[in-house]
Amino acid sequence: MARSSAPSQISYGPLTAPWTHALELFRFAGAAAPPTEQIGSGWVGRDGERVCGALLGERDGSSAMLHGPVVVTPPDAPPETALEVAAELLANALRHAEENGIDTVFTRPQGLDKIWVRYGFIPIPEAELPKGLRGRPGVGLYGWRGGTALWSAAGRNAAARVRAGARR
Repeated sequence: MARSSAPSQISYGPLTAPWTHALELFRFAGAAAPPTEQIGSGWVGRDGERVCGALLGERDGSSAMLHGPVVVTPPDAPPETALEVAAELLANALRHAEENGIDTVFTRPQGLDKIWVRYGFIPIPEAELPKGLRGRPGVGLYGWRGGTALWSAAGRNAAARVRAGARR
C-alpha cells in the first residue's frame, strides 16, 4: 500500500547540531549550505522518518541569514506540497527569530519569490547585509524586518544606537 504524501502528515521541528540530516538533503539537492561551524539553527520537515525539507540559519548579532529551504517530495506528490513544506519551514524560522531577538532576516530568493513575499520579505540591496553575513553564494537578496522595524539605512543605524544605549 502506498503511503500518502499529503502535507498534513509532515511533522516539523527544530534541528540541532550536528546538522547531518539537513546537510545531506542540501547535498542531495545540489544546494549551497553554509559552513557547518556557522550554522546556528535549523528546521526540518519529516514525512515519517524521512527528512523531506530543511532550512538552515546563521546569525550575526540581531540579524540572520537563512539557507534553503530545500524540499524533496515524492514524484507523485502534487507540486503544491513542496511549496507548503517550504512555507512551514520558513514560518518556524521566523517564529524562532522573533523569540530570539533577531529583528532582520536575510535570504537568497532561489526562485521562491511567492513564499518570501507571502511572509513579508522584500528585495533589498546587498549593502543592507551585515558584514558577518556577506559572501554567501546566490544571486539577489531578500530581507524581512520583525516588529516595528523599518527599512532604511538611517532607521537601521538609529535602531542599532538605541539598542547599544540600552545595554549600557
